[in-house]
Amino acid sequence: MYVILLKYLKPTEEVDRVVAAHRSYLDTLYAEGVLLASGPQVPRTGGVLLAKGIDKQELQAHLAKDPFALEGIADYTVIEFDPVKYQPSIKDLL
Repeated sequence: MYVILLKYLKPTEEVDRVVAAHRSYLDTLYAEGVLLASGPQVPRTGGVLLAKGIDKQELQAHLAKDPFALEGIADYTVIEFDPVKYQPSIKDLL
């Protein structure tokens, strides 16, 4: 499982210009079963993605195609972790 932290590199106006394309691209990753959740950080300095079921190199290749990456809007930090404890209600998601 992965936590991906996005850090915005450009002003909010530029983020807003690309956010629709970014979210549309994320829809493809949801459809492929890669993403579990996504959304902006609070305060809005970047975003957070939760991903699973994919090799780290393949995940990074997907992230490189994200419009935020292509436009130089965000930088990505991929953190891999092993969820050994969790709420039983989300077991099937892990």
